[in-house]
Amino acid sequence: MTRINGEPINLVISGVGGQGNILLSRLIGRSLLKKGYLVSIGETLGVAQRGGAVMSNIRISEKMPFGPLTPEGKAHLIVSLEPLETLRMLSRYGNPEVTTLTNFRPTLTVDVLTRKDKYPDYAALKQAIDTLSGTAFFLDATAMALKLGNPIITNVIMMGALIGLDMIPLTREDIEAEIKASFSADRAELNLTALAHGIDAIAAGT
Repeated sequence: MTRINGEPINLVISGVGGQGNILLSRLIGRSLLKKGYLVSIGETLGVAQRGGAVMSNIRISEKMPFGPLTPEGKAHLIVSLEPLETLRMLSRYGNPEVTTLTNFRPTLTVDVLTRKDKYPDYAALKQAIDTLSGTAFFLDATAMALKLGNPIITNVIMMGALIGLDMIPLTREDIEAEIKASFSADRAELNLTALAHGIDAIAAGT
Protein backbone atom coordinates (compact mmCIF):
# COMPACT_ATOMS: atom_id res chain seq x y z
CA MET A 1 0.00 0.00 0.00
CA THR A 2 0.96 3.68 -0.30
CA ARG A 3 1.46 5.99 2.65
CA ILE A 4 -1.46 8.37 3.21
CA ASN A 5 -0.60 11.92 2.18
CA GLY A 6 -3.27 13.71 4.17
CA GLU A 7 -3.02 16.62 6.58
CA PRO A 8 -4.23 15.44 8.95
CA ILE A 9 -4.36 11.68 8.43
CA ASN A 10 -7.74 10.53 9.74
CA LEU A 11 -7.68 7.06 11.26
CA VAL A 12 -10.86 5.59 12.77
CA ILE A 13 -10.67 2.54 15.03
CA SER A 14 -13.90 0.79 15.99
CA GLY A 15 -15.12 -2.24 17.85
CA VAL A 16 -17.31 -3.25 20.76
CA GLY A 17 -16.70 -3.19 24.49
CA GLY A 18 -14.10 -5.67 25.72
CA GLN A 19 -12.14 -5.94 22.47
CA GLY A 20 -9.29 -3.63 23.51
CA ASN A 21 -10.11 -0.85 21.08
CA ILE A 22 -8.99 1.92 23.46
CA LEU A 23 -5.68 0.22 24.26
CA LEU A 24 -5.04 -0.11 20.54
CA SER A 25 -5.64 3.58 19.88
CA ARG A 26 -3.46 4.65 22.79
CA LEU A 27 -0.53 2.44 21.78
CA ILE A 28 -0.69 3.95 18.30
CA GLY A 29 -1.08 7.48 19.66
CA ARG A 30 1.87 7.23 22.03
CA SER A 31 4.08 5.77 19.30
CA LEU A 32 3.23 8.66 16.99
CA LEU A 33 3.88 11.26 19.70
CA LYS A 34 7.32 9.78 20.35
CA LYS A 35 8.12 10.27 16.66
CA GLY A 36 7.23 13.94 16.90
CA TYR A 37 3.80 13.89 15.29
CA LEU A 38 0.91 15.98 16.54
CA VAL A 39 -1.85 13.59 17.53
CA SER A 40 -5.45 14.19 18.61
CA ILE A 41 -7.52 11.27 19.90
CA GLY A 42 -11.27 11.39 20.41
CA GLU A 43 -12.98 8.39 22.01
CA THR A 44 -16.63 7.40 22.11
CA LEU A 45 -17.29 4.67 24.65
CA GLY A 46 -21.07 4.30 24.49
CA VAL A 47 -22.22 1.37 26.61
CA ALA A 48 -18.86 -0.33 26.25
CA GLN A 49 -19.15 -2.47 29.37
CA ARG A 50 -22.28 -4.06 27.92
CA GLY A 51 -20.71 -4.84 24.58
CA GLY A 52 -21.75 -1.56 23.00
CA ALA A 53 -19.90 0.28 20.27
CA VAL A 54 -16.47 1.77 21.02
CA MET A 55 -14.85 4.16 18.57
CA SER A 56 -11.63 6.19 18.48
CA ASN A 57 -10.66 8.96 16.10
CA ILE A 58 -6.91 9.41 15.67
CA ARG A 59 -5.88 12.51 13.72
CA ILE A 60 -2.20 12.69 12.78
CA SER A 61 -0.34 15.79 11.63
CA GLU A 62 3.21 17.00 11.10
CA LYS A 63 2.28 20.69 10.93
CA MET A 64 -0.45 21.69 13.38
CA PRO A 65 -2.90 20.24 15.92
CA PHE A 66 -6.39 19.37 14.74
CA GLY A 67 -9.58 18.73 16.68
CA PRO A 68 -10.13 15.15 17.84
CA LEU A 69 -13.19 14.40 15.71
CA THR A 70 -12.91 13.22 12.12
CA PRO A 71 -15.36 15.09 9.87
CA GLU A 72 -18.06 12.93 8.36
CA GLY A 73 -16.99 11.35 5.08
CA LYS A 74 -13.31 12.16 5.67
CA ALA A 75 -11.70 8.99 7.03
CA HIS A 76 -8.57 7.81 5.25
CA LEU A 77 -8.42 4.49 7.07
CA ILE A 78 -10.95 2.53 9.15
CA VAL A 79 -9.72 -0.32 11.32
CA SER A 80 -12.43 -2.38 12.97
CA LEU A 81 -12.36 -5.27 15.41
CA GLU A 82 -15.92 -6.25 14.43
CA PRO A 83 -17.44 -6.28 10.91
CA LEU A 84 -20.79 -4.64 11.63
CA GLU A 85 -18.86 -1.77 13.23
CA THR A 86 -16.89 -1.39 9.99
CA LEU A 87 -20.14 -0.91 8.11
CA ARG A 88 -21.38 1.60 10.68
CA MET A 89 -18.17 3.61 10.44
CA LEU A 90 -18.36 3.53 6.64
CA SER A 91 -21.86 5.00 6.77
CA ARG A 92 -20.52 7.95 8.74
CA TYR A 93 -16.89 8.43 7.73
CA GLY A 94 -16.56 6.53 4.46
CA ASN A 95 -15.74 7.90 1.02
CA PRO A 96 -14.69 6.37 -2.32
CA GLU A 97 -10.99 6.36 -1.37
CA VAL A 98 -11.21 5.00 2.19
CA THR A 99 -9.29 1.86 3.11
CA THR A 100 -10.87 -0.55 5.59
CA LEU A 101 -9.20 -3.27 7.65
CA THR A 102 -11.68 -5.60 9.33
CA ASN A 103 -11.45 -8.45 11.80
CA PHE A 104 -14.16 -10.53 10.17
CA ARG A 105 -15.36 -12.29 13.30
CA PRO A 106 -18.85 -11.08 14.29
CA THR A 107 -19.55 -10.35 17.95
CA LEU A 108 -23.15 -11.25 18.73
CA THR A 109 -25.03 -9.01 21.14
CA VAL A 110 -27.40 -10.25 23.84
CA ASP A 111 -30.36 -9.24 21.68
CA VAL A 112 -29.07 -11.37 18.81
CA LEU A 113 -28.33 -14.32 21.08
CA THR A 114 -31.83 -14.14 22.58
CA ARG A 115 -33.32 -13.75 19.08
CA LYS A 116 -34.73 -10.27 19.76
CA ASP A 117 -32.58 -8.99 16.93
CA LYS A 118 -30.91 -10.51 13.87
CA TYR A 119 -27.30 -10.12 12.82
CA PRO A 120 -26.82 -9.39 9.09
CA ASP A 121 -25.99 -12.22 6.73
CA TYR A 122 -22.21 -12.62 6.81
CA ALA A 123 -21.71 -12.79 3.05
CA ALA A 124 -23.92 -9.76 2.46
CA LEU A 125 -22.13 -7.83 5.21
CA LYS A 126 -18.72 -8.58 3.71
CA GLN A 127 -19.94 -7.58 0.23
CA ALA A 128 -21.35 -4.31 1.57
CA ILE A 129 -18.05 -3.43 3.26
CA ASP A 130 -16.14 -4.28 0.10
CA THR A 131 -18.49 -2.21 -2.06
CA LEU A 132 -18.38 0.87 0.17
CA SER A 133 -14.60 0.81 0.62
CA GLY A 134 -12.02 2.06 -1.82
CA THR A 135 -9.90 -0.89 -0.70
CA ALA A 136 -10.96 -3.52 1.85
CA PHE A 137 -8.88 -6.01 3.80
CA PHE A 138 -10.35 -8.84 5.88
CA LEU A 139 -8.76 -11.26 8.31
CA ASP A 140 -9.93 -13.43 11.20
CA ALA A 141 -7.70 -11.96 13.88
CA THR A 142 -9.80 -13.61 16.58
CA ALA A 143 -9.02 -17.08 15.22
CA MET A 144 -5.34 -16.17 15.07
CA ALA A 145 -5.44 -14.98 18.68
CA LEU A 146 -7.16 -18.18 19.81
CA LYS A 147 -4.40 -20.22 18.17
CA LEU A 148 -1.91 -18.22 20.23
CA GLY A 149 -3.89 -19.09 23.34
CA ASN A 150 -5.44 -15.76 24.25
CA PRO A 151 -8.33 -14.00 22.46
CA ILE A 152 -7.51 -10.70 24.19
CA ILE A 153 -4.56 -10.16 21.81
CA THR A 154 -6.90 -9.85 18.82
CA ASN A 155 -6.43 -6.08 18.99
CA VAL A 156 -2.63 -6.34 18.76
CA ILE A 157 -2.90 -8.70 15.79
CA MET A 158 -5.02 -6.03 14.11
CA MET A 159 -2.41 -3.44 14.99
CA GLY A 160 0.18 -5.62 13.30
CA ALA A 161 -2.02 -5.82 10.22
CA LEU A 162 -2.31 -2.02 10.25
CA ILE A 163 1.47 -1.67 10.42
CA GLY A 164 1.76 -4.23 7.63
CA LEU A 165 -0.32 -2.01 5.36
CA ASP A 166 2.35 0.72 5.75
CA MET A 167 -0.20 3.50 5.36
CA ILE A 168 0.55 5.50 8.52
CA PRO A 169 3.97 6.78 9.63
CA LEU A 170 4.77 3.99 12.06
CA THR A 171 7.13 1.05 11.65
CA ARG A 172 7.23 -2.36 13.24
CA GLU A 173 10.14 -1.17 15.38
CA ASP A 174 8.11 1.81 16.65
CA ILE A 175 5.29 -0.41 17.87
CA GLU A 176 7.63 -3.05 19.27
CA ALA A 177 9.31 -0.38 21.38
CA GLU A 178 5.93 0.86 22.66
CA ILE A 179 4.81 -2.67 23.53
CA LYS A 180 8.00 -3.27 25.51
CA ALA A 181 7.49 0.02 27.33
CA SER A 182 3.82 -0.67 28.10
CA PHE A 183 3.77 -4.28 29.30
CA SER A 184 5.58 -6.55 31.70
CA ALA A 185 8.18 -8.83 30.09
CA ASP A 186 5.90 -11.88 29.84
CA ARG A 187 2.95 -9.91 28.47
CA ALA A 188 5.22 -8.03 26.09
CA GLU A 189 6.46 -11.31 24.59
CA LEU A 190 2.91 -12.47 23.83
CA ASN A 191 1.97 -9.09 22.34
CA LEU A 192 5.10 -8.99 20.19
CA THR A 193 4.15 -12.42 18.83
CA ALA A 194 0.64 -11.15 18.11
CA LEU A 195 2.05 -8.09 16.35
CA ALA A 196 4.22 -10.29 14.15
CA HIS A 197 1.26 -12.50 13.21
CA GLY A 198 -0.74 -9.47 12.07
CA ILE A 199 2.12 -8.15 9.97
CA ASP A 200 2.67 -11.56 8.41
CA ALA A 201 -1.06 -11.96 7.64
CA ILE A 202 -1.03 -8.80 5.51
CA ALA A 203 2.23 -9.80 3.83
CA ALA A 204 0.66 -13.16 2.94
CA GLY A 205 -2.42 -11.45 1.49
CA THR A 206 -4.81 -12.89 4.07
